[in-house]
Amino acid sequence: MATETVNVQVEGGKATAAPPLGPALGPLGVNIGQVISEINKKTADFKGMKVPVAVTVDKSDKSFTISIGTPPSSQLIKKEAGIEKGAANPLLDKLADLKIEQIIKISKMKQDSLLGKDNFAKVKEICGTCDSMGILVEGKQARETIKDINNGMYKDKILAGKSELSAEELKALEQEKIRLAEELEHRRKEFENRAKAIIKEMEGKPASQIKSKMREEKIPDQLIKELLPAEEKAAPGAGGKPGAPAGAKPGAKAGAPAKK
Repeated sequence: MATETVNVQVEGGKATAAPPLGPALGPLGVNIGQVISEINKKTADFKGMKVPVAVTVDKSDKSFTISIGTPPSSQLIKKEAGIEKGAANPLLDKLADLKIEQIIKISKMKQDSLLGKDNFAKVKEICGTCDSMGILVEGKQARETIKDINNGMYKDKILAGKSELSAEELKALEQEKIRLAEELEHRRKEFENRAKAIIKEMEGKPASQIKSKMREEKIPDQLIKELLPAEEKAAPGAGGKPGAPAGAKPGAKAGAPAKK
């Protein structure tokens, strides 16, 4: 049986006969409309995301099979949480809250590529990824939700594969995301005010000492970089090289006697 496989990336639920798919399938004599319809059906859950798709065509009878890859778990979590990126400091910063149904939904999408032996292990695997991104699950740190799963909570929902939320639940999650964003901004301002106070208190001291003090006060590294750029620019000596002795000629070695 001679086959040929076409590998493309399409937007979930929105494949068309336009390039790259149509021109690649055309010479194989397959029914492009049927292929497009099947791809869109299989990728409907991935709307707004690029999905890898493999279309394998039997050249003899023009039949085809479609294999759908999945985006990384982190991308699916961001899509479900409605955020663009994970937290810079996931232990401290919390960006959104997901319900167990949403975790189950993601685990079902990724079921063929997760390491867990059963649905419970796969759900906990997705919770672990949430924990590393600063995403709460059921209103608490995801690691705590994993303990709850181990203790039998959510058993019925996981066994049933429940993955749908009501409009009220979705609205509540959106309000919680707004609250978390406000809390995050408030905490950032507190850190920023403290960092600026440290810079003022230690004015004239080496940047390394100021950074150490900031880290002692738990100022996030990203904020330190913003307020105290890389090692504070050392005043350049003549010739534009930092640290060169005043009056030294460009290229002259430190301590070398000047030629008469």
